Amino acid sequence: MLTELNILTQPNQIRVPHHLAIVMDGNGRWALAQNKKRVQGHKKGMDVARQILEDSAHAGVKVLTLFAFSSENWKRPEEEVSYLMSLFIEGLSREAKRLKENNIRIQVIGDISQFSTKLQKAINKAEELTKECDAMLLNIAANYGGRWDIVNASKQIAQKVANGELSIDNITEDDFHSATCLSEVPAPDLFIRTGGEHRISNFLIWQLAYAELYFTEVLWPDFNKDVLFNAFQSYSRRQRRFGKTGQQIEAEAVCSGNE
Repeated sequence: MLTELNILTQPNQIRVPHHLAIVMDGNGRWALAQNKKRVQGHKKGMDVARQILEDSAHAGVKVLTLFAFSSENWKRPEEEVSYLMSLFIEGLSREAKRLKENNIRIQVIGDISQFSTKLQKAINKAEELTKECDAMLLNIAANYGGRWDIVNASKQIAQKVANGELSIDNITEDDFHSATCLSEVPAPDLFIRTGGEHRISNFLIWQLAYAELYFTEVLWPDFNKDVLFNAFQSYSRRQRRFGKTGQQIEAEAVCSGNE
């Protein structure tokens, strides 16, 4: 309970993101470093994802978005892709009931039409089972790409214009956001990528415009609540200005009683 304990006892030092987004990178490299098959790294990675979901919920995170399978991951070896699909089905079937018991709603974002009928049914069943849960939202990005999300949103906006429902001159950022996969939740506050790479890799391109970025060398299977807490500490030290000056933000904090 390290994360929960420290956040509860140090409320002035630790700020928890409302929406946390994570690229869970390094499963394959972790496995190869231990002379194991890459797929064993993915299995370990799923166990870690389950624990980080629990730690995030305890800490007070309300929305957790995990990048599970990108639209580019189809290029990986067929054996690995096949294993990932079966692991996805197994995980959804096993975890859906547990998520409901903990009042956590799950939704899968991305183009699920390319998945097998069996996987699509598992996705629909998990989403239906947890649709009334409201303590936390877990988004699983699968066959997802940020560019795909933007193109898909553009098509929806274009269709509204073609139907006479929306004027080109009246299109706003809010209109565009409402057509993206994460239209119902605020944009991520904190983005974490494990595995040592310093890029977002086509993940939530639209939504991450003002997110705080945190990169760690830790491979995903070794990620734990201590590393998560370190990310929260780093996030807490950031001053989120959204175009304003630091002095403006500090003055607003004083006026609101946060300092």
